[in-house]
Amino acid sequence: MNVIGIDIGGTRIKVVAMDPEGNILFNSYQPTEDGNDAVWKKNIADAVAAVKQKLNSSDVLIGISAPGLPDEKNECIAFMPGRLEGLENFHWGNFLEHPAYVINDGVSALMAEAKLGACKDSKHAVMLTLGTGVGGAILIDGKPYQGAFNKAGHMGHMVIDDNGEPDVTGMPGSLEECIGNCTIEKRSGGRFTSTHALLEAYRKNDSHAADIWLKSIRQLALGIASISNILSPQSIVLGGGITEAGDDLFLPLEKFLALYEWRPGGSRSVIKKAEFGDLAGAIGAACFTIEKNKS
Repeated sequence: MNVIGIDIGGTRIKVVAMDPEGNILFNSYQPTEDGNDAVWKKNIADAVAAVKQKLNSSDVLIGISAPGLPDEKNECIAFMPGRLEGLENFHWGNFLEHPAYVINDGVSALMAEAKLGACKDSKHAVMLTLGTGVGGAILIDGKPYQGAFNKAGHMGHMVIDDNGEPDVTGMPGSLEECIGNCTIEKRSGGRFTSTHALLEAYRKNDSHAADIWLKSIRQLALGIASISNILSPQSIVLGGGITEAGDDLFLPLEKFLALYEWRPGGSRSVIKKAEFGDLAGAIGAACFTIEKNKS
């Protein structure tokens, strides 16, 4: 049975159609128009109808990726304050008149990598998404671990510096505060307004930019080493816009990890770059739904 995967982002809604083997048949984009939930919900309904028509079948599975914490049955997002008004407790199956599974967007990104991408050969894996903030997700025995309250995987809120300022959850000096794009202006004393601008200066051998960037990577390495000690994953996949820094991120990160990661007998978690870009959430939602349909 074919599956429709939908990722609800702040600016765009991404939609993919996949066959049961994970082959992407086609994809599309719709504007979210956050602030008017009637509009973006209708956009999703129209997109689903268009996919069904293109597939010439209404016999499909539907998976939805969205920010926030899903309910226990993965039928809706139960908790997402401050963003995408109208998302909380909205039952997608009733609205679309079709069964639908709903999953956190960080977990869906991991599902895409676990089933089809960077960690498809790993039973135990972790994903960190480095962008505006820092998201995350956990794979245990080949299955996403959502935990009690479906809150598991928010590793961006682990404490790195207990003297740091509190993040959005109240945690002081969290990993998100240390490397997320949301704090770059504060971390640079107002000199840089984006990680991209910081990297441009770093590549021109700006010593101040180097201090800020390498401190952030060292703090990321501390977070990853902590994750490795707690969960002992085979793979740690890094995604998100900051990973586009390429070697400027991954090479110093490997050096810091060599200092901090506990590697008994030489064993270590392998760092990998995510293979999927902005379609990861939609692909992962489809993969999650395929797995749920099997159980």
